[in-house]
Amino acid sequence: MTLATWNVDLTRRGPGLLLRDLLKGKLGLVVGEIAQADPDVLLLTDIDHDHDGVALAQLARMLAEAGAVYPYRLTARPNSGMPTGLDLDGDGRLGGAGDAQGYGEFSGQGGMAVLSRLPVTLERDFSALLWADLPGNLRIAEDPAPDLQRLSSSAHWQLRLGSEPPLSLLAWHATPPVFDGPDDRNGRRGADELALWLRLLDGALGAPPQIPVLIGDANIDPARGEGRHDAIRAALDDPRLQDPLPGTDTVIWEQTGPMRVSYILPSATLTVLGAQTRPPIADDPHRMVLVTLDLP
Repeated sequence: MTLATWNVDLTRRGPGLLLRDLLKGKLGLVVGEIAQADPDVLLLTDIDHDHDGVALAQLARMLAEAGAVYPYRLTARPNSGMPTGLDLDGDGRLGGAGDAQGYGEFSGQGGMAVLSRLPVTLERDFSALLWADLPGNLRIAEDPAPDLQRLSSSAHWQLRLGSEPPLSLLAWHATPPVFDGPDDRNGRRGADELALWLRLLDGALGAPPQIPVLIGDANIDPARGEGRHDAIRAALDDPRLQDPLPGTDTVIWEQTGPMRVSYILPSATLTVLGAQTRPPIADDPHRMVLVTLDLP
């Protein structure tokens, strides 16, 4: 079975615009790339969410026409763009993108979605967990709204894939560790967004999953750029997990050059048959990451 994650440019400036572009056939390159890569399960990050999943359903229809059939889909409202009613970014105005639970110009902008050939269910959703409630968190006293600010900038999903024993996909998309000040608020928050999964494996957030696979965009490179490098190194060095693509770049930004920010880290108990990143398409800097596991 092949798992994949892709931070793909499926976010727009307003609600409904992604569906508009899909209906106009403007995303043929994206559809073609997914169909060619042909993963069994695909986590898309940075995709706009709508209440009824209409855009995701349209994407699935277009993929089916291209020969890639995904009968199972999953999405949920992300924290990005979710209003708080507070001036979280301190600019003296309410309702801005920086005042949302996760940065977003409208509710649902830049969420996550799953396309799957296997039944997939949302087993646990940690997206509502307050940052202050994460054990061992990096919050400081100056961070605003401890009783309101959620940890997830987009979402944290524990997804059940298969039956017994189930494979647990731990899916997330963390905030970039930039666009803040000397307090490094986004850097600390992004590190904690990754640390949530290690706390879960420790049993600090309830029963840990039997067979976990971390999958998504951590927005941290182990050595380059901004971000708390020790946070991703802790995951990469964790003996409960394995890294099938050590040292492999997953994005090429014009400002920073190549970096590794997207990851699939399977349980150390699983057998990895193959792993790769695909070349970026058009002007999208992110590469799709794929890992093939030996599963019944």
